[in-house]
Amino acid sequence: MNIVLSDDIIKKFIPSRKINSRKGDNGVVLVIGGSYIYHGAPVLASLAAIKAGADLVYTAVPKIIVDPIRSYSPNLIVIPLMDPKLTRGTVNKLLGSIPTSIDAVTLGMGSKIEDKISLQILISKLLDRGIRLSLDAGSLIADILPLLHDNNVVVTPHSGEFKRLFGLIPPLQLTDRISIVEKLANQNSIVILLKGSIDIISDGTNTYINQKQTPSMTVGGTGDILSGLVATMLAKNKNPLEAASVAVFINGKAGELAQNKYGCHIIATDLIDMLPHAMKQYDVIY
Repeated sequence: MNIVLSDDIIKKFIPSRKINSRKGDNGVVLVIGGSYIYHGAPVLASLAAIKAGADLVYTAVPKIIVDPIRSYSPNLIVIPLMDPKLTRGTVNKLLGSIPTSIDAVTLGMGSKIEDKISLQILISKLLDRGIRLSLDAGSLIADILPLLHDNNVVVTPHSGEFKRLFGLIPPLQLTDRISIVEKLANQNSIVILLKGSIDIISDGTNTYINQKQTPSMTVGGTGDILSGLVATMLAKNKNPLEAASVAVFINGKAGELAQNKYGCHIIATDLIDMLPHAMKQYDVIY
């Protein structure tokens, strides 16, 4: 069944916040990404995760870009990765240093992967710890699919990444596009969030459609923000379909607010500034 996302649906998918909650109760997120060229991607994902309501966000990036990222915002807790690309040594060291309290990880934005096995090890070990995953960009390769079955995993490809991950280009016609997303989500026991002018989110059984009119969101970085939102929602809501649906809906709302203010001249950080305005109507404290 295909359902168009709406305010009423999103309100049901966002958990309430306890009035006596303590640091960590509302989600601990780890962002892993970045490279010498794409230093901004993990920053955008991390700031989005914070603005979306995660209590703690750790940002693991190559040490070559640690200093500029630390200087960008005091809100970022930065973990240096010893190599500029994701290697087995980097993965093993990272796994030994990250907090045990992490609820969700988003991985891949701006990343360079040294070899496929290093990525497979990282994903496998994170899943073994019961951590929920949001996978994007550089992490979306076909070799990871066997690891993802029946785990709390969301993949967030655009059409090109979809082809790299699944071996085919999604059709342009919406009904055919929905059908292929549902089929592959079911076959691989994952949630697929196919990004586009109309977003499609499916676990193979239930499917949500996110309609938006924001051509300004073609600007670079909006997908990184979405990855941070998915991770925060996964940290709060253990249902990956619901978490992904909230994330893509809120991302679109923030884009709409930014477009209303700036027209077709937005940058990705404009969306981050708009996230609290897009989300506050869904806040419930008890």
